[in-house]
Amino acid sequence: MTTTALVLFSGGQDSTVALAWALDRFERVETIGFDYGQRHRVELEARGRVRAGLVAAFPLWASRLGPDQLLRLDTFGQISDTAMTRDVAIEVDASGLPTTFVPGRNLLFFTYAAAIAYRRGLGTLVGGMCETDYSGYPDCRNDTLQTLGKALSLGLARELVVATPLMWIDKAGTWAMAEALGGRALVDLVTEETHTCYLGDRTHRYDWGYGCDACPACDLRRTGWVKWQFNEQN
Repeated sequence: MTTTALVLFSGGQDSTVALAWALDRFERVETIGFDYGQRHRVELEARGRVRAGLVAAFPLWASRLGPDQLLRLDTFGQISDTAMTRDVAIEVDASGLPTTFVPGRNLLFFTYAAAIAYRRGLGTLVGGMCETDYSGYPDCRNDTLQTLGKALSLGLARELVVATPLMWIDKAGTWAMAEALGGRALVDLVTEETHTCYLGDRTHRYDWGYGCDACPACDLRRTGWVKWQFNEQN
């Protein structure tokens, strides 16, 4: 089981790099995604394109990539009054968090993923969460996810490892990791096919990919790209 993994795969930049990381290390890798009524549903369409791109460009990874599952969590969207599930402004609220924070989202995702991993005999849950360069979401923090991993292992009476390879690197480091794992082919795939923009904008193309260039996700992706390019040139 330690050679198998289930990747929480949204179709965004971070989860794609986390998927590449897993494919580079595990003998069998499956993916899972969640349709929870997110405003940027276009990310769900990106999932298939990214998986197909990985299969086409990386034969070894293709041999390791197993099935994908997409779970519908409609009720979660119904109880989540946030800018990720409603057409409301993206801003910082009274708690100091952006209104894109969906309370309990990662906790729920990992719980569902753990149930699937138990049934499929997969030993590691892989996520693209990060607390070095992020929007401040408390359920992206290392302490949160490792504590959750321990609770899931106890609750299932089976050890499940929670791996977050991006946890301690910034977005520039994420671009650099993509290049280190898969060269220019993976960087191009991330740029062209992944989707991160909270508004679901696929009409505007920048050096770093598609997006609105204004939401917090686009800001992080753009800033990381610029920093990575500067580091590459110096």
